[in-house]
Amino acid sequence: MIEKKFRVESSSHDRLDLFLKKRLPEVSRAQIQKAIREGLVLVNGHRARPGQRLKVGDEINLTLADSAPEDGLQPEPIDLNPIFEDEHIIVLDKPPGLVVHPGAGVKRGTLVHGLLNRYPEMATVGSAARPGIVHRLDKDTSGVMVVARTQTAYQLLRQQFEERSIHKTYLGLALGRFRQKKGTIDLPLGRHIHHREKISVRTRKPRVAITHYEVLREFKETTLLALRPITGRTHQLRVHLSATGHPLAGDTRYGGGSRPRTRFSRLFLHAWKLRLKHPASGQEMEFESPLPPELEKILEAEAALK
Repeated sequence: MIEKKFRVESSSHDRLDLFLKKRLPEVSRAQIQKAIREGLVLVNGHRARPGQRLKVGDEINLTLADSAPEDGLQPEPIDLNPIFEDEHIIVLDKPPGLVVHPGAGVKRGTLVHGLLNRYPEMATVGSAARPGIVHRLDKDTSGVMVVARTQTAYQLLRQQFEERSIHKTYLGLALGRFRQKKGTIDLPLGRHIHHREKISVRTRKPRVAITHYEVLREFKETTLLALRPITGRTHQLRVHLSATGHPLAGDTRYGGGSRPRTRFSRLFLHAWKLRLKHPASGQEMEFESPLPPELEKILEAEAALK
């Protein structure tokens, strides 16, 4: 069960269902609209309509049954690689090729199924469709990520992500050379105007997206970067680098895999470091995942190019 209270602080004149979807990304818009129709959402104490326009000062109360997908989530024995765990959080080193949670076309064999097998108490944490998940990595991205083991930890970690106080640093191998050793990519992103399955700078609904980068090592045709996303848009790092003419090595979706495909065995993007405040103790903690062997081999091969 999800019980939330919100207050409208700005005059954006959002529709009620869109306002709630932005603040509850783990809940589908259809679920939100159903809850509104069933009288489970009140605006200023009164029953609301899905398309109702909001104004500054409106107070919203929502009660939402956190229902699971129709086929449910069944625990599965999937190899996990915890870096750290206690009764509040689990920090994992995700391998490439592992999908984090069920989605379009993927119903089994995800990280979530493995988590439920090892930590069955997580079934009631957060969204029933994505229990414990407070952020995610793309299927082909490896590295460090945190999941919540309790509802309190889930809420506090989500708050840290919303406030952008969690620091994530990735390692990425980009094609080409960079003129500046450090810089910022500030390009709004959204769904591509023609290819809806892709994220792009060519979009009708742009959202702020900011990435800091630093050159760590230069090779003949590629550059190793430390990448720090300030926002957390879908495919942000991949699209930002592609849009600046330096797609990530091995990225067949966003332009880094066509010409040099035979040289790169996988997408070269790795979640390297994660810094956060422990949701129970408040202690600042940093976790690190070393480059996997296959990415180390790619760097060795790049260094050997003359």
